[in-house]
Amino acid sequence: MEERTIYDVVIIGSGPGGMTAALYTSRANLKTLILEKGVPGGELLNTSDVENYPGFPTISGPELADNMYKGAMQFGAEYAYGQVSKIELDGDVKVITAGKKTYYAYAVVIATGSYHRKLEVPGEEEYAGRGVSYCAVCDGAFFKDKKIFVIGGGDSAVEEGTYLTQFGKSVTIVHRRDQLRAQKVLQDRAFANEKIDFLWNSTVEEFVGDGSKITGVRVKDVNTGEVTTHDADGVFIYVGLLPVSDPFKDLNITDAEGWIVTNEKMETSIPGIFAVGDVRQKTLRQITTAVGDGGQAGHMVYNYVEEIKEKQ
Repeated sequence: MEERTIYDVVIIGSGPGGMTAALYTSRANLKTLILEKGVPGGELLNTSDVENYPGFPTISGPELADNMYKGAMQFGAEYAYGQVSKIELDGDVKVITAGKKTYYAYAVVIATGSYHRKLEVPGEEEYAGRGVSYCAVCDGAFFKDKKIFVIGGGDSAVEEGTYLTQFGKSVTIVHRRDQLRAQKVLQDRAFANEKIDFLWNSTVEEFVGDGSKITGVRVKDVNTGEVTTHDADGVFIYVGLLPVSDPFKDLNITDAEGWIVTNEKMETSIPGIFAVGDVRQKTLRQITTAVGDGGQAGHMVYNYVEEIKEKQ
């Protein structure tokens, strides 16, 4: 029987939190594997300019992701593509299933992040990729001199709305309340930008199109109930995040909404399973907080693995 390879730690996800955890564990000489279903970087790859990460007055998201990846790999961490479907327990060993492959580790760090919530209105699915988008960095250039709508009122909506003004003829931000939730510095930039206007107290009822692409947005005034249709060439949706935690729900480590619950040491209720970054139940989801989570988890993984090995 072929002897199975047991990693000290398998890190699921390669956003800022996962890559920081890998940096700490590999630098501590732990046998480390990063499992990722896509390209390293997570949501950093969808971020145009990062202005609130220490050490860089401004840096593009993809460039910062590349720097983090190089740092994570410099001490011998391994990297493999795979979409994890479940984690099972076998004594002190965690059994990770990813596609047709199985991996074994003493510790697991879940760093799977979150994804954009959908509006779930008519036309959203039909015109996804044909005028409806969730990534300004990915798709903004397709709407040069076009009418763009952005749905949402938080940091992402306002920041990406401002970013889109370099392409669009106009940008309209649709928000269900009468004031934005974004940081004041982002609000000030948006209000000062002549290309941006706002539809307050409004929700999207439907995306309309000609069958091949989007042509308009049907919007309802939440106070009067009036529904109006606005011409639109592109729509970008930023109405919140949902955790990527379905593969781990059988472990009973999530709250009712699916966010993974940890203590301040990034420990879940299962010894040897940690969670970091945007998938974790927390109040602030930023690059800096994910990196902090990753550093803490990396340190705790080292202590945990050392205890396991001392028992053997």
